[in-house]
Amino acid sequence: MAQDSKKKSLLLSGISLSFFTLCSRVLGLVREMTKASFLGTSKYADAFVMAFMIPNLFRRLFAENAISVAFIPTFRGYLEDSSDEGIKKTKEFVKATLTLVTFLTTLVVVIGIIVIPYVIPLFKPKVFDETVILTRIMFPYLIVISIAAFFQGVLNGVKIFSPSGFTPVLFNSIVIGATYLLAPLFSAGSNDPEIKAQMAARAMSVGVIAGGCVQALFQLPFVIRVNWWCGFASIKKAFTNPGTRKVVALVGPTILGMAAYQLNDVVSTALASGAGEGIVSSLQYSLRLQELILGIFAVSIGTVILPDLSGLAKSKKWDEFNVMLLQAIRIIAFISIPVTFLSLVTGKEIISLVYKNKSFDEESVRLTLSAFRWHIAGLFFIAMNRIISPAFYAQGNTKSPALAGILGFAVNILLAVILVHPMSGGGIALALSVASFANSVLLFLFLRKNPSLDVKSVVLGTFAYSLKLCVFSVVASVPAWFVRNALTGLFSGVSRIIEFGVPLFAAAFVYAVIGITLLVISKDSVVGLILRRFTGRRN
Repeated sequence: MAQDSKKKSLLLSGISLSFFTLCSRVLGLVREMTKASFLGTSKYADAFVMAFMIPNLFRRLFAENAISVAFIPTFRGYLEDSSDEGIKKTKEFVKATLTLVTFLTTLVVVIGIIVIPYVIPLFKPKVFDETVILTRIMFPYLIVISIAAFFQGVLNGVKIFSPSGFTPVLFNSIVIGATYLLAPLFSAGSNDPEIKAQMAARAMSVGVIAGGCVQALFQLPFVIRVNWWCGFASIKKAFTNPGTRKVVALVGPTILGMAAYQLNDVVSTALASGAGEGIVSSLQYSLRLQELILGIFAVSIGTVILPDLSGLAKSKKWDEFNVMLLQAIRIIAFISIPVTFLSLVTGKEIISLVYKNKSFDEESVRLTLSAFRWHIAGLFFIAMNRIISPAFYAQGNTKSPALAGILGFAVNILLAVILVHPMSGGGIALALSVASFANSVLLFLFLRKNPSLDVKSVVLGTFAYSLKLCVFSVVASVPAWFVRNALTGLFSGVSRIIEFGVPLFAAAFVYAVIGITLLVISKDSVVGLILRRFTGRRN
């Protein structure tokens, strides 16, 4: 009963956070649709992707990495001491961390704005000056989003997830609104399509900065409400606080691994920019579709289980640790594997329905589809890595994921260099999927270093469950493919929603009916868990 209760708690928390993440990911997709509408796969779309990638790289490397890997486990450790002295030390730690995050990100932004003209040529942009301008506009995003990530860490540390889950909704809404409001204003009086695209890219960049500020400000009242707004400390105290020194010690080894993982984007973008106009932006459009599912479930589940896994590891309750980890992986497989097969069947319809317009033409659809088919093939492995990594962080082990990240980076770049010429953007996408698979294998191997964990049962349980889902998905894909083919072309010339939506949703309906039937007949464990949760039954 205790184990079942934990499973239900995991599922309930995941659903709660996933609801807000769903909204943000849908709006993130709308944001990409907005970009497709204004920029298509033009040189200005490529420039915006390159410019946003650089501050985003530092955000993922330092802000998200430090919070998930080091701050939350350390903060949770401080919270265990509820004495007056313990609370005082916790507040000193929180102040020191906020100061350190603010100081370091400000320093990086100042240096980045100065040196960016010497960095941009590495990406061979078609519009150098505009790429530099866009990068300088968006670089301060690193500061505000890092503060937002810190607030998220505080709230997640006390198991409050919803406010942080909602902030990306605000961010995407502001970027979309800024593009529609500011792009016509910036290009007023000009009918030149190039000028309009250029100004639209700048409008989106302004929206990025505004959205980042709102993400930080929105969470502040919730941090104050739980009594963890403590202000700032001196720079000296920020660097000498025992808690921040522990955070730095924990996060230090992971920077190499995370840097390797994030450098995948940098090197892949450089390779893509040399493969032709539109390849960089088509890869981004493809990744956005993939991340719609990845972000909803993998990030949500990973965020929810990290505090609980940390507590179980600290209490050495390894049996419960195993159960929670396997259950989280099964939930991820339950979502990502069926979605992968359906996306392979209906990829063209998905891309056309979401993005196609005057700026995003047939060639844009072709470029994006060539990447999407290979990106989606690695969905399960990328999602699973987001679940397995917290299992290491919960044990205070940051070196193993770092090593796996470095080796995965090597595999990705080697394959990308080999495949980019014969397969263009599709080769870069395939390289990422294969590297994600290699990373999953390495993480499972490194988990075996803890003799208290029954890694064999987790691996066998994951393999058996994934294989069953693959078989069911193949069976459901065949009739879905026939339905999709039968309806393709019947509504040509009608509205985009009908032309591509009818084949897509008809195929998805057939696929879902067959898949769900197979899962119910086989008495699938995740389906059973969901039914027990909503019917209130324990068995």
